[in-house]
Amino acid sequence: MVNATRDRRKRTTSDVVTHFAQASMVVAGMLVAGWLGTGYLEHEPVAFADLGVTESGATSEAVAAVAVPVVQEPVRRTAIVEEVLSSEMRRVRDYVAGRYNVPTKMLDPVLAAAEHHGRSSGIDPLLIVAMMAIESSFNPVAVSSMGAQGLMQVIPRYHMDKIGDVRGRNPLFDPQINVRVGTQVLAEGLRRFGSLQAALQYYGGARSDPQARYANKVLAMKRRLLTAAGRDLPSATDA
Repeated sequence: MVNATRDRRKRTTSDVVTHFAQASMVVAGMLVAGWLGTGYLEHEPVAFADLGVTESGATSEAVAAVAVPVVQEPVRRTAIVEEVLSSEMRRVRDYVAGRYNVPTKMLDPVLAAAEHHGRSSGIDPLLIVAMMAIESSFNPVAVSSMGAQGLMQVIPRYHMDKIGDVRGRNPLFDPQINVRVGTQVLAEGLRRFGSLQAALQYYGGARSDPQARYANKVLAMKRRLLTAAGRDLPSATDA
């Protein structure tokens, strides 16, 4: 009897230790998961909450397919745009959010990047926003059949010099990098061809189109954004 009781006590003590160790591992795992989740939220995902939602009929013909890529490494931003939106860009944000069903908090850093890179390049930020509307309907992970990526549908193999040494397999899915590179491509077109229409046709890969349909679509969208912003409509050639 004594031996049997001692065995039961040993087993009971062993069970307690085992359960305690298992519980400790569960708690530790929850703490680690919580820490990782907090870190992820602090860095903000690059995708919109309603990815793939576009306005019926408004998606650019350049965007033939929409895909959510598997990114193997986190993208490290080359520059963080933390500027406050201007009053007219806030009005544009509200217009875009309603028209394209995109959350305003997701648009804030995108439109701030448009203001920052547009002004630093001498390009009207609303023109950049109009290009995003035509190219991707503000879907940051839009992918075309030609391999164009992100908000401004940049084809990476043609613009590696502008992307630079950015870590991550798909840097153009970072909205801020995409807006920076897209703005640089447009600025390059302005330097090379001298007019806004020619630069836009260059951007859209349609320089041979005598009707300049891509440029006309972008400029028509820009006029709608100007109205939303409360700004007077300029001439058709004003960037």
